[in-house]
Amino acid sequence: MSNARELKDGVYAVGAFDPHLEEFDEALTPLGTTYNAYLVVDEQVTLIDFVRASTLDQLLDNIRAVIADRPIDNIIVNHSEPDHSSALPEIVKAYPKARLYGSANAQKALAAYYPDSTYEFNVVGADDTLSTGEMTFHFIPMMMVHWPDSMSTYLPARKMLFSNDALGQHIGTGERLDSEVSLETLMGSAQNYYANIVMPFGMQVTKLLGEVASLDVDMVCPSHGVVLTKYLGEMIEAYTRWATGETDGHQVTIVFDSMWGSTAEMAQYLRRKYEASKHHVTVFNLAEEHFSVAVGQLLESRYILIGSSTRNNHMLPSVAGFVSYLVGLKPKNRVGQAFGAYGWSGESITDIHDALADGGFEMLDPLKAQWRLSE
Repeated sequence: MSNARELKDGVYAVGAFDPHLEEFDEALTPLGTTYNAYLVVDEQVTLIDFVRASTLDQLLDNIRAVIADRPIDNIIVNHSEPDHSSALPEIVKAYPKARLYGSANAQKALAAYYPDSTYEFNVVGADDTLSTGEMTFHFIPMMMVHWPDSMSTYLPARKMLFSNDALGQHIGTGERLDSEVSLETLMGSAQNYYANIVMPFGMQVTKLLGEVASLDVDMVCPSHGVVLTKYLGEMIEAYTRWATGETDGHQVTIVFDSMWGSTAEMAQYLRRKYEASKHHVTVFNLAEEHFSVAVGQLLESRYILIGSSTRNNHMLPSVAGFVSYLVGLKPKNRVGQAFGAYGWSGESITDIHDALADGGFEMLDPLKAQWRLSE
């Protein structure tokens, strides 16, 4: 059954919903996700992006509901990651005369992923366009947002930007437009998405936002989540804050795991200390909550406090994984503190402190307690 949706005259959302997806790139997706693709019907028919192979049937049903047996002439590949591209082999079989357009890096990636597929590929860059009749597509390279092949596509005739993974969210509950979800749901999902996927690329996102500001755009169509119209301004404002590393000096995030409760007591001590000085504090116990939820929360926190018991002269595995994940996201303008209880040597606290310091955090003195925190 088709769930294609006309967004503007001749432009359709034909991508797939995956409402039961629980995790994407190690981050929880409680609302599932979408693999968005868009069909633009002009003198020529153009498909923008593919879908994940597991949802191929949805894409084909949606395409056929719009154009029936008409062929696809062009396929624009904004990104080659398999969640976007793994349906390519079947799509080029169904539409063998379609010409593909994308970056040079996309061409290399697709050739490596799908060596048995045959298609014509046209490399495009910032000065290239594709005219399909009334409409002309403009290509905007956005290298490392978040892969080297990434680009977005601008359609001035409809004031639409197909933004690839920028400005996306993991919302796969059946809505196509941001006006069909609450602002709280939209921004919460976008914050988690940015923190867990896009955070390391703030410089590149800032550059992209500068380019987009010069365009006449009233609708942004990302590769995941709902299309942005009603809340486009709020999303651009939030991305501007996140990309520049702006943080809230009154927000504190505490993340810990504890063997016998002593490090947990320290986490609550730190919570009370910061709340007493009028900070908003969120505490995550990694034994009970997924690390990606904590990462989404700390996106705007100035203070990041991480605690672990010491086990076999190291951090607990849950904390070690979290610290490695967090440092890899390269958060900017953060103040860190390591804490933990130990029985014999306490190496975990030093390990946390050193890892955060090496990751660019401004560090407070670590807080150690042997056996239990004392007055």
